[in-house]
Amino acid sequence: MSASDHDLVRQRLRVWLRLLKVSKTVEADLRERLRVEFGSTLPRFDVMAALDRAERGLKMSELSTALKVSNGNVTGIVDRLVADDLVARMPVDGDRRAMRVALTPKGRAEFTAMAAVHAGWINSILGDLNAEDCEEILDLLGAVALDPAISTEAADA
Repeated sequence: MSASDHDLVRQRLRVWLRLLKVSKTVEADLRERLRVEFGSTLPRFDVMAALDRAERGLKMSELSTALKVSNGNVTGIVDRLVADDLVARMPVDGDRRAMRVALTPKGRAEFTAMAAVHAGWINSILGDLNAEDCEEILDLLGAVALDPAISTEAADA
């Protein structure tokens, strides 16, 4: 490996570490803000966001796939959301074992309020980035994605 190749490897490692640090810092900030302002958790917010995008609801397996977590992780969160009347479970026609979950009207209203505040937090956190900066970062990160599904999800976000 040439010296320039070695330098590029080191530079890429620095990029990875910076991405990780920024991501963890933003995530920790969002977790704390959700806890303080809404008495919520980030996983709970993520479940509600996934259900908000699926007006007819999702099967539990679809929800865990969308969130890239195990069914067990989703089940506990959904159980609490059902107990709070924010999510409803419905049987899936033709599949006695499957359940579909969807936001209740109360859940949709609560998520809409949380999402608006969340968007403001993100806007504030990334407030030093202009439109061109955002576009460039999105393009650069799109070039990193090895899995086509990652690129698609990132573009949808």
